[in-house]
Amino acid sequence: MSATDIHPSAIVEDGAEIGSGCRIGPFCHVGADVKLASGVHLKSHVVVCGDTEIGEDTVVFPFSVLGEIPQDLKFKGEPAKLIIGARNRIREHVTMNSGTEGGGGVTKVGDDGLFMAGCHVAHDAQVADRVILVNNVAVGGHVIIEDDVIVGGLSGIHQFVRIGRGAIIGAVTMVAKDVIPYGLVQAPRGELDGLNLVGLKRKGVPRQDIMALRAAIQMLAQGEGTFQERALRLGDDSESEYVRRIVEFVTSHSDRSFMTPGQ
Repeated sequence: MSATDIHPSAIVEDGAEIGSGCRIGPFCHVGADVKLASGVHLKSHVVVCGDTEIGEDTVVFPFSVLGEIPQDLKFKGEPAKLIIGARNRIREHVTMNSGTEGGGGVTKVGDDGLFMAGCHVAHDAQVADRVILVNNVAVGGHVIIEDDVIVGGLSGIHQFVRIGRGAIIGAVTMVAKDVIPYGLVQAPRGELDGLNLVGLKRKGVPRQDIMALRAAIQMLAQGEGTFQERALRLGDDSESEYVRRIVEFVTSHSDRSFMTPGQ
């Protein structure tokens, strides 16, 4: 294993756990309760504080601040964590806050994400694997973002919103309602405008599943009954695992309403 490289101008407080092969660049500040796994690279002027864990081979670019206390007036200094997974790319000026007691105490980011310059991940958010947040995206508190989601630049995700796996959010969009898996959302106030067909094709989703998803979107938009009732009927009628994921998403608990087709 390669040796750890810490620049003389960096401050690493006593108690911090620094894995093998880590590189800590000029003027970084690493707090006493921080844990860096092997191969983490803090380029320069990075602040990592609080009870924060960063997974192996994650790279953090200058002027990012990870693990600071939440921007929540209810926070009273209770124990809270930030957990960041492996192989993430966290670009310049990104901020990720620790959790709060009211939200479970943990903000969590998965593996293989790309967080472009100026993004913010707020307290108690749960961000899954292979998520891309484009420049200046703001993710509110308690938000859940599932695998393979892309959020366009300058977009805002309202607190408690859930975004299902494989969805894509267009640039400069305010998302105030839950987004179903594989959905395509655009327009300033966030409108569900069909499926993320480009993403589905890039993932190699079989044609029959894409056709089933198209039919599901049409039924959700035009079928009889409430949105949840239409979703339940989808589960009875479809054999596609992709459609079933939409059904499970819609029928699970949420603190927000759903963005529905044709709104």
